[in-house]
Amino acid sequence: MLDNPRSPRVRAVAKLAKRPARLDTGLFLLEGPQAVSEALTYRPDLVVELFATPTALERYGDIAQAAADAGIEVEFVTEQVLESMADTVTPQGFVAVAHQFPTSVKDIFAGQPKLVVILEEVRDPGNLGTIIRAADAAGADAVVLSGRTVDLYNPKVVRSTTGSLFHLPVAVDAELSSVVERARGAGLQVIAADVKGEDLLAARSEGVLARPTAWLFGNEARGLTDEQLLVVDRALTVPIYGHAESMNLATAASVCVFESAFAQHS
Repeated sequence: MLDNPRSPRVRAVAKLAKRPARLDTGLFLLEGPQAVSEALTYRPDLVVELFATPTALERYGDIAQAAADAGIEVEFVTEQVLESMADTVTPQGFVAVAHQFPTSVKDIFAGQPKLVVILEEVRDPGNLGTIIRAADAAGADAVVLSGRTVDLYNPKVVRSTTGSLFHLPVAVDAELSSVVERARGAGLQVIAADVKGEDLLAARSEGVLARPTAWLFGNEARGLTDEQLLVVDRALTVPIYGHAESMNLATAASVCVFESAFAQHS
């Protein structure tokens, strides 16, 4: 059992909470039973190390079985060691180290997708993780991160996806112009969500949202630039009927993606 919170091995795991270590190693952190369970279920080949307290492993017998089925050894650690490894104060008994696994933009659009989410310069980790989770729930085929969007493997992003990170392809470090070009080449219309756009419900009534679509969402504070809006096929806005000044990006993105999902599945 690992019981020294200051040991080199524990410190090496803890460093993965910071981007330089993730860039150097190509690894990232998973924390908690939900994320670990999803990784073992969908991508056990990515898991490099798995740490757990004896109490947690006894409580989550399904994780113990999934690890055994995948041939992954669980290393027992103390609560103090787990807290030293994790980015959160309460990691809930599990920490894992996994390989990063981004998908190329080329491969995403080669798969004839019908619904793709493009995120340009989204900076808030919670927003990014929530949008990936919503895209997964809506049955989107992929997510593409362009511009200076926050690191996909930031621990807060990973936690916010609640395991959806392992369910659909995500491309990183893409150039927006190239993504738009590939989307059109694959037969998708590119629709931007923007406060200056047309009413989303009007577009729905026209049948626009039933077509294969790549949704583009911009920065939380600035949105999309006029130049970026020029390259899309259409800009739409989610109507606000109450007194709210605006909508949170993740909420608006969820509405837009599900509107497309409803239209495509109806």
